[in-house]
Amino acid sequence: MTEAETAVVGETTLVTIDQGAFRGVRADAGWTFKGVPYAAPPVGEARFAAPRPPLAHEGIADATTWGPTVSTPPQRSAVMDALIPDPRRPGENGLNLNLWTPDLGGSAPVLVFIHGGGFATGTGSTTAFDGSAFARDGVLAVTINYRLAVEGFAQLPDAATNRGLRDQVAALEWIRDNIAAFGGDPAQVTIAGESAGAMAVCTLLAVPRARGLFRRAISQSGTGHHVHTRARAEVVAAELGLELGVEATAAALAEVPVGELHTATNAVITRLTSGKDPRFAEFRRLVFQPVVDGDFLPEHPVDAIAAGAGADVELLIGVNAEEYGLFVTPTGLAGALNEEVLTATTARLCDDPAAMVATYRAELPEATPAELFVALQSDWFCVAPTDRLVETRRKAGRPTYAYQFAWRPATYDGSLGACHTLEIPFVFDTLDDPWGIELRGGDAPQALADQMHAAWVAFVADGDPGWPAYDEDRTFRRLDLEPASVSDPLAFSRHAWEGIAF
Repeated sequence: MTEAETAVVGETTLVTIDQGAFRGVRADAGWTFKGVPYAAPPVGEARFAAPRPPLAHEGIADATTWGPTVSTPPQRSAVMDALIPDPRRPGENGLNLNLWTPDLGGSAPVLVFIHGGGFATGTGSTTAFDGSAFARDGVLAVTINYRLAVEGFAQLPDAATNRGLRDQVAALEWIRDNIAAFGGDPAQVTIAGESAGAMAVCTLLAVPRARGLFRRAISQSGTGHHVHTRARAEVVAAELGLELGVEATAAALAEVPVGELHTATNAVITRLTSGKDPRFAEFRRLVFQPVVDGDFLPEHPVDAIAAGAGADVELLIGVNAEEYGLFVTPTGLAGALNEEVLTATTARLCDDPAAMVATYRAELPEATPAELFVALQSDWFCVAPTDRLVETRRKAGRPTYAYQFAWRPATYDGSLGACHTLEIPFVFDTLDDPWGIELRGGDAPQALADQMHAAWVAFVADGDPGWPAYDEDRTFRRLDLEPASVSDPLAFSRHAWEGIAF
């Protein structure tokens, strides 16, 4: 464990570790340090390399304001960019973390949150991820940045694989070695994430180098199904090279101006996921994601979990009732969804789209094509994979708690549903933050945030969120205005997608 010195001066404080001294600032509860490097800057020859140890510095490093964000393509949807924006903060080293600690002299349990964004966008310095409420309630909260898109996940012959995942592990190693100096307990670390962050959480269960770095895990709207084989990842890299007119190598891509690289990245994402070219039929959702490389990620995470990976890790995992509503109602896609489009989009998910649509129509006889689209896409993308994962853990006797977030806001004339990302400010108790407020509305129920935040705090502290574990009754906690434990709420999804690969 790193020897550290701590000194408090007025409303700022200094913490000194082997890396150097950092100045933090008084927060609403405890202290906060922002933009602390956990690795060396990923620039020059390090841009496509595995993360390297952070550089030591002389004097005092200011950690009172957000650090730089990683280089990331702009969101492809202007609507999403307006509703749930990614802040962009210039600077050299985006491999940094932010922490909120209740007591520099304490030994608090630690929550490490991994942001979402499809492994292509996002940042840990999004204001709705502010950890002040966790510090208030005795948890040391950490948010991290990691490399994304090409820099983080492109499979290149002359570069380290899974650089974004390696960054996450490097952050966890930094936490293991240094968090005690900030008042945290390195033996009580919980990793958590939403969307791609949740996928990363489940994938880290299968990463040998991550073993022992966390005791618990929380997965919000994501599982371990979203990974590429080497061959599929190489297709992505090849298309990127063709788009840019360069060889698909780290050396060649390093010479491409950043703006041009980002433009090409979004063009490739669009081409591979549009469904217009049968060569890319396998690319049904994410283009950049972890790769089963046989080394850092030796096997598919779901197979590894079934074989016992993460057996000693307590897991809290859940879904939102209408995940895909985020991408349908606010974007105006609902108006374009008719029976023909519904069947065509479903054809990308299974071999018999007509039968699948009929199955959903029988379950939801009054639903519009847009509502059926949301139900189908939500179940394929997140709900059915989550059901399979918790069943795998149950059969193996692994400790797992499950939830379904079901609160539906009145925004968009009530058509949005309990959509993707909606639960985040409830978890962080940041309902007053402007991020996503047009989705949830200005009158989102604080009582539900109180209950959800308390459940997350309890799980981080002792592994029990306050409801029964998932068992043979398939018990979920339905999180709504009146939370309740319910039996098998994902039964329809399970039966609809039985035997179909994701």
